[in-house]
Amino acid sequence: MPKTSDMRESKFLKQTDVGRGVLGTIQKCLQMNVNKEGADPELKWCLVFSEIEKPLVLNATNIQLCEKICGSDDTDDWVGKRVVLYTDPNVSYQGKLIGGIRIRAPKPNAVAPPPPPPPVTAAEIFEDDVPF
Repeated sequence: MPKTSDMRESKFLKQTDVGRGVLGTIQKCLQMNVNKEGADPELKWCLVFSEIEKPLVLNATNIQLCEKICGSDDTDDWVGKRVVLYTDPNVSYQGKLIGGIRIRAPKPNAVAPPPPPPPVTAAEIFEDDVPF
């Protein structure tokens, strides 16, 4: 059975998206509107990854971790660097432990998983070699 947290779609990464760890290559760092459509824009800095569909909204801790991992406070230097995103149950927000996504350096010789296969089209589903 799915959990209710899995039923809420988000255009940004959630804890359930990364689990124990996902290796990603930083593609860019940019500001994105994190508010729902129709609401006043709220821009936050986000990381976009080559292998991961959704961007990660950066908080102060993860910005500092990226600086340390990438060896620079210039986000242009972060492009092409690999990081591991994982769920940390000890992240607190407004004094409550809620868990969250953290960033760490990958282990030496870590290999990124291959990209997912392209989606199957309806034409491919119904295409077959049966002559009747």
